[in-house]
Amino acid sequence: MMTVHSAAFQEELSWVLEPLLELARVKHALVASGDGILRGFSPDLERESREGVAAMMSSLQGAARTMMVAFSGNEDTKVRTVVIEDDADGYIFAAPAAVNTVLVVYGVKGVNLGEVAHHVQLQAQRLGAKVMVSQARDGASA
Repeated sequence: MMTVHSAAFQEELSWVLEPLLELARVKHALVASGDGILRGFSPDLERESREGVAAMMSSLQGAARTMMVAFSGNEDTKVRTVVIEDDADGYIFAAPAAVNTVLVVYGVKGVNLGEVAHHVQLQAQRLGAKVMVSQARDGASA
């Protein structure tokens, strides 16, 4: 099993990335806030890369939502998944997870797209559910 790293959130968020990193041909994963702050990452992702991905995801999620609204005309639309494919190496899957959080996974060529997309959605939902429970507890104890 791979160990997931994070500056301040390792204990809290490592569980969301570990199942994704165990999938065949998944090379990297990270969790970032909607404003580009890194919250957790796979162990062999270099610092410059992980910080760059976290920052770019903020813009990408906003752009994806803006495009969906422009095409659909539905101002209430929410982006569920963004998939990027390059011409040789692999795919990036990104999905909102919890409030103001995005889950990003990179799979190399030959990755099972359906399996990864499914597991990204599952983990995004699990993270969202955990955050909602934590917020309710925090609010109740205040």
